[in-house]
Amino acid sequence: MKILFITDLYPVKESEKTTPRTLLSFVTEWQKAGHEVDVIKPNFILNSFLRGKPFYKSGQYGNVLNLNFWTPFWEIPPINKEYDLVIAHMPSGILYADKLGVPFVAGIHNSDLEVLTNPLYKFHFKKRLKTALTNAKVIACRSYVIQKKLLKLFPEFKGKTFVAPSGISAPQQIARENHDKIKVLTCANFKKRKNIDKVIKACKGNYELTVIGGGKLRKSLEKLDKNVTFTGRLPQEKVLDEMRKADVFILPSIGETFGMVYLEAMSQGCITVCTKNDGIDGIIIDGENGFLTEPENIKQTLDKINSLTLDERKALRKKAFTTISTLTPQSCADNYLQQIFKIL
Repeated sequence: MKILFITDLYPVKESEKTTPRTLLSFVTEWQKAGHEVDVIKPNFILNSFLRGKPFYKSGQYGNVLNLNFWTPFWEIPPINKEYDLVIAHMPSGILYADKLGVPFVAGIHNSDLEVLTNPLYKFHFKKRLKTALTNAKVIACRSYVIQKKLLKLFPEFKGKTFVAPSGISAPQQIARENHDKIKVLTCANFKKRKNIDKVIKACKGNYELTVIGGGKLRKSLEKLDKNVTFTGRLPQEKVLDEMRKADVFILPSIGETFGMVYLEAMSQGCITVCTKNDGIDGIIIDGENGFLTEPENIKQTLDKINSLTLDERKALRKKAFTTISTLTPQSCADNYLQQIFKIL
């Protein structure tokens, strides 16, 4: 099958470090399955500089066609190839696909919900994005939470939506040490919406905390508790090493599209905590394979985990492992296409 994939959330070059690779994973798995996949990356030039994204000249980079725009796609070049399926992710990708005038699948992230609900986008992009979603034949929501929020806004889309989570390579089950004092880990870029400050305050005097990551907020976060271990940013393998040392992983952030870091923590045997009605809520079931919390209730959640018996913790980790064992990159990519064809 010939697939055209359109999104700005895609690394142009293999060496890119700051662009998430979750959508690349879908493309890679489809290619492994024998599908021919071309990628168009429509890029707003000003947006690249404002958000510090890597900038590339317009042109072909392997199977990725990078196209730069100053204006929001008033004119776009027609596609000169026949495709069996056109899939577009993120607001720019969806708006671009809608301008092509061909049937397409829209992939919804938290950024799309922002455009649909933030007053800043009311007079232009909101209307265009709603029209594009109406025109889309199928809508792939990147999490159960995003599907729920989208259908609350537009219940008429119910019959053409499905959930398209990301996957993680199937891990081996890991034997865990049991610590007298619970070791807590969090990992993120230090942005306000990640609520790292609330994690530090909740752990202070009660739990041993390690914080992985970096950003402008680091100095202010370090002042909250001198006993917290800050590692700075770490390469992937080092992050996984730290997860294997921890009992609990918690990231109570707001506005997550999905959050691969939660799956990684579950794969390394951490009892994993995410924000209720955010991120991978729906994959994490509260009290069964992890915990859901509100940013204001982190200490209560940690105390609940601390009160569990060793057997209860072991059973919870086993259920978490069972959950992520079904979420491999291949199974998620296969599910993505199967759900499309089911709806069509």
